[in-house]
Amino acid sequence: MSRKGNKINISKEKREEMISDLRHYFYTEREEELGQLAASMILDFIIENLAPEFYNQGIIDAYNYMNERVEDMLGIQK
Repeated sequence: MSRKGNKINISKEKREEMISDLRHYFYTEREEELGQLAASMILDFIIENLAPEFYNQGIIDAYNYMNERVEDMLGIQK
């Protein structure tokens, strides 16, 4: 997964895997057969509307983690 501007790009192979996962989820959890197109549209919705929040939270978590490590380094000064 990569970001160009504000768009999240996923490789073709990963996208196909995610579509398969969505179809499997709907079948096993909801007993609904989801077509390829419907699953693709749901994935597009998730990527456009939900994924940026997860991405941003990952950035915040990484930032906080790195700040904690830097603070730890200051503690070893002589």
